[in-house]
Amino acid sequence: MIKRYKRFFADVELDGQVVTAHCPNTGSLKTCWEEGRAAYISESDNPERKLKYTLEITESPTGALVGVNTSWPNKLVREAFENKVIDDWKKFENFKSEVKISKETRLDACLEDAQGRKRYIEVKNVTLMRDGIAYFPDAETTRGQKHLVELVKLVEEGHQAEIVFTIQREDCSHFSPAADLDPEYARLLVLAKEKGVIVRPLVVRVERDQLLLTSSQLSLKL
Repeated sequence: MIKRYKRFFADVELDGQVVTAHCPNTGSLKTCWEEGRAAYISESDNPERKLKYTLEITESPTGALVGVNTSWPNKLVREAFENKVIDDWKKFENFKSEVKISKETRLDACLEDAQGRKRYIEVKNVTLMRDGIAYFPDAETTRGQKHLVELVKLVEEGHQAEIVFTIQREDCSHFSPAADLDPEYARLLVLAKEKGVIVRPLVVRVERDQLLLTSSQLSLKL
């Protein structure tokens, strides 16, 4: 890794040359970016792309590999559902992506069982780690706050609702909302859990050539 700039650009050294990769993460990348550490990029053969490479994984200051591509978590959740990785999801038969629940809001997924009962799911990507604890968000997120409000509303209407935090690093033992960075989000997450929203922080196995959502769930610190 050399530098990141304008949010979407990352310069990395590849085979002795500097190349610019697309950075598919608008977050701060706190605790998962340090100049001189390893970066893992993918290569595209799409001639219409402006940038040939995409930043996928970084090596954190602690040496852990961190998945930074925010386009993967939703795909990982669907893959985990199809492969029956999570016991609690096995009772559901259908998986729908990008489910519209109002004129203004879409949620990432909806599971449905044979009786037509639904569980709405919102997926969040987690890369921030401090003292062995994974935190979300890494900056204030009014959009994330809105999603928590919508999940609570769905529970109050008689549906099931769940928020999945995909922890894209394996050096964490607990998960907590980052109250110092977004106190309102932290308050709403605690409220959501009290109202019956399922909070599920799942560990992603991050390897140089693959990502895998596991059934390993971090302990909650709310």
